[in-house]
Amino acid sequence: MIRSSTRLPILLCSVLSGCGISDETEVEAPAGAPLPGATTYESEQFILGQALFNRAFTPEEGLGPLFNQVSCSSCHDLPTSGGHGAEPVTKVSDFDERSGCNLLKEDGGDLLQASVVPALRTAGILPERIPASATAVTELRAPALYGIGLVEAIEDDDILAQADPDDQDGDGISGRPGLGAQGLPGRFGSKAQHATLSEFIENAIRGEMGLTTPDHPTEEMPNGLPLAEGSDPVPEPEIETSDLTLLRAYIGFLAQPPRRTLDNPEDQAASGEGEGIFESIGCANCHTPTFVTGNNQSAALNRKSFRIYSDLLLHDMGPELADICAPGASPAEWRTARLVGLYLRSEFLHDGRARSIRDAILMHGGEAESARYRFQDLTPELQQSVLLFLRTL
Repeated sequence: MIRSSTRLPILLCSVLSGCGISDETEVEAPAGAPLPGATTYESEQFILGQALFNRAFTPEEGLGPLFNQVSCSSCHDLPTSGGHGAEPVTKVSDFDERSGCNLLKEDGGDLLQASVVPALRTAGILPERIPASATAVTELRAPALYGIGLVEAIEDDDILAQADPDDQDGDGISGRPGLGAQGLPGRFGSKAQHATLSEFIENAIRGEMGLTTPDHPTEEMPNGLPLAEGSDPVPEPEIETSDLTLLRAYIGFLAQPPRRTLDNPEDQAASGEGEGIFESIGCANCHTPTFVTGNNQSAALNRKSFRIYSDLLLHDMGPELADICAPGASPAEWRTARLVGLYLRSEFLHDGRARSIRDAILMHGGEAESARYRFQDLTPELQQSVLLFLRTL
């Protein structure tokens, strides 16, 4: 079934003209730009946060002693600051059907840090290696952050309304919410393991840059081993709440990139046809085209309709895509990827293994297998129409 619970209010409001819901283009701007409608203060916070996002930290400022990159933009720089990244990060886990997901905290955690500060290397401690206890290893590509402030502004109930964990409607799709902090439905991370931007940001700067925070003042241990004395001279926390607030302002007010414009009338017609086919063959059952944000104190985020092409739920994608697990998510379960800004990417799926959109579709299994078969049953011309549509997103 097409889960249209988030689109019904838009339809009703278009008829009644009384709900104050925006057009999708109102939240769009060139990649890397702030949301239209941001106040002067919000724009100032955005600029300050962007500077911090692009700042290269040093060990004397708290970097490390274990880290992957020296700045946030080192992972999110394509095609602009705040975009996706080409450099993979290695994640590991151990999964057992009875005991569930083990993030291997005793071996240093599920994220491997590929670099160490000079003081740690002098002490003979090298970058982390894949622990013997890991039963799954993957290399994740950093996603683009454009528009994720809008994602955070979606009401929890609107996400939960799309869930059908027991497949009660019998359509073969059993999406369920991920598990974020405090039991809130997750919406960020490849396993929908983070519920809020603050949670998402803290996890990233601690894991990727080794910066401790007021809520998490403890350093990561290299493969679970103690740190060498003197390798971490900066007092904890190494980044203050005010800095986290600025990072959140920057990331939270990044606008969505607009759809790519097709100049050729024949391409425009084919893309429009492809959009209809995308829905009719079942892709939109999980890649929900639009959501509407809830009431928000920021006018730039308040009651905004926006393109997302995701239901933000976990789905079993089959054994070929199965690797790591997360709390509340099995190895084969992945959060439906947002397709916004798809034309800006050259690698697809969580680990970048697909080098074309077509390849990514053909690797869909599990709950998406039926939609994949329906795509394969299309004529070559109709397949190209679907691909042309997707390349405009």
